[in-house]
Amino acid sequence: SDVKYAKPPTESIISLDSSGTHARTHAQMEKTCKDHVERHSYTAYVMENNSPGVSIFAVTATDRDSGNNARISYFLEDLSVNGVSASSYISVNADSGEILAIRSFDFEQTKEFNIRVKAQDGGNPPLSGNVSVRIIIQDQNDNAPQILYPVQTGGSVVAEMVPRSAEVGYLVTKVVAVDVDSGQNAWLSYKLQKATDRALFEVGLQNGEIRTVRQVTDKDAVKQKLTVIVEDNGQPSRSATVNINVAVADTFPEVLSEFTDFTHDKELNDNLTFYLVLALAVVSFLFIVSIIAILTTDSRRSDVKYARPPTESIISLESSGSQTLTHARMEKDNDLHDQYNLSMLTLQYRLQSCANIKGINEVFV
Repeated sequence: SDVKYAKPPTESIISLDSSGTHARTHAQMEKTCKDHVERHSYTAYVMENNSPGVSIFAVTATDRDSGNNARISYFLEDLSVNGVSASSYISVNADSGEILAIRSFDFEQTKEFNIRVKAQDGGNPPLSGNVSVRIIIQDQNDNAPQILYPVQTGGSVVAEMVPRSAEVGYLVTKVVAVDVDSGQNAWLSYKLQKATDRALFEVGLQNGEIRTVRQVTDKDAVKQKLTVIVEDNGQPSRSATVNINVAVADTFPEVLSEFTDFTHDKELNDNLTFYLVLALAVVSFLFIVSIIAILTTDSRRSDVKYARPPTESIISLESSGSQTLTHARMEKDNDLHDQYNLSMLTLQYRLQSCANIKGINEVFV
């Protein structure tokens, strides 16, 4: 039984009745029952990629006491799951015992883990019981098959050779794929989706082997292209495809001439288109920049204004009694240095001719 019974603690009380006789009474304490959980362990399931907060399971406990002694609360015990606390994965509703997911689970990372839930009553001191819950993450078909062979090599072409003398059932190559899901989600099947000549090749449904279904003849084209699709058995199913180039030839130079030219022509056309577009963009950019530079230069030149340089007349008296009229013009050169160009004109005149100096000054203005 999950319920453990113990001899109830008692307390002796001595009282004196009216006849003077002592009476001993035994009073039994009320808290006698431990919380009862129906089972010691449970197993719960949750689908991967679940929404955080989804309900996974619920634990229920009973207590035959009454009042606060029968009020049960549920707690998640501190255990480690993948090196971290279980509380980062799961939470437990203290009132209902409902187990909730904290995060979205990934089957490829965590397939299952265990937690412990404690049920505790409200008595003093409190009594409790616990139960173990195993949580199993269920796989969802969320991964497509991965092609391991033939290896896809970008733009280059890798061809499998088939001699023209090949008999029926000749093994050309084998497609190898894996699926990281589990169960039926990882069961793979192989089908020939496209082919240059469907009557020449077939693909094994379960093993992915590509074999010839008839005798190769001289009329068969050298270049044969096959597209194989690999599907899993999930619902809905996921798939992956692989392109396989097959060369029906007896010598390697024949294969090289057939497949290399096609590859080089395609790469050459792609590169030529890219460089033509790039050259056109560069020329257009330089043309626009040149036009802007020319317009800017013409605009600046049109804004230049020529002004008459300021002049100043200076009259000096020499020892001979004559006066010198000097015109000084101040200019600004490009280096922002002041230059003074002096135009000297000595005029001999008498004092009574002073009235004409102003007119002379105007001549040199």
